[in-house]
Amino acid sequence: MPLPSDEKLVALGEDVLKQFDAIFGLHPGFRPAHAKGSLLTGTFTPAPGAASLTRAPHITRDSTPVTARFSDSTGIPIIPDNDPNANPRGLAIRFNLAEHVHTDIVSHSTDGFPARTGQEFLELLTAIASSDPSKPSPSPIELFLGSHPKALEFVQTPKPAPSSFARESYFGVTAMRFTNAEGVSRYGRYRIIPDAGNDHLDDETAKTKAPNFLFEELTQRIATGPISFQLLVQIANEGDVVDDSTVHWPSDRPLIPLGNIVLTNPVPDDAHEQKKIIFDPIPRVDGIEPSDDPLLELRAAVYLLSGRRRRQAP
Repeated sequence: MPLPSDEKLVALGEDVLKQFDAIFGLHPGFRPAHAKGSLLTGTFTPAPGAASLTRAPHITRDSTPVTARFSDSTGIPIIPDNDPNANPRGLAIRFNLAEHVHTDIVSHSTDGFPARTGQEFLELLTAIASSDPSKPSPSPIELFLGSHPKALEFVQTPKPAPSSFARESYFGVTAMRFTNAEGVSRYGRYRIIPDAGNDHLDDETAKTKAPNFLFEELTQRIATGPISFQLLVQIANEGDVVDDSTVHWPSDRPLIPLGNIVLTNPVPDDAHEQKKIIFDPIPRVDGIEPSDDPLLELRAAVYLLSGRRRRQAP
């Protein structure tokens, strides 16, 4: 995948990477965000009726192989799983359509995002990087949150630790435009719901857990049986805002089942494969298009820039 031709967008992506490095430090070979992760493989099976929403190839086939990556937040590869900063958790899913042909979903466990645009996200990261708890208030991050209510809302949203990656729900950050075989298009956001049910830990219980408890539990769980999720799309109503990731849609918006994701095996040579795989927040597949959310192009550029850097690390 080539870098975008927009030089300003690439420069903004590079600036975002620099701020991640300033916040979390340099960790060659690892992602600048969601650095600590693990890959599993499995199968996606579309739901009956999913083709009414989209003609995408993984919806019209009987099944499609998938690769999924569970992760902790931050760019720190050894962050303890019970550190509050390890939330929100991440789940990226690759639908392997053919050799070197795929479409991806990138999601995390908080429904929403703290910034409307790439420039605003850069300002948020810069404020975090330049804030020193030992210096008097107001710090740069306090000033930023005081003037950006959506970012403050995201920061204040409860983010309890799950008891398992397999017992957490995950949300697509941005809206997509889904088009079916008849050419009918609707906007929606992904939602990934665990078949095992949601289960979260209170703060005191989380503190008693081991630093790698989620990844150890994931290894044990997949050794004893499959992990499964329902892939859904929350559909926007006419007039809903579809190009702003900080805007939540009302809970009464319909959820359309797209299918079932069943994960069955860990990926051999996990560390090498994590270093190599570059997920793409833009779907790049017939039947699912990006919305006009300005974050999408920036996120794709950042993922590609960081992925290339990761692959070049010794």
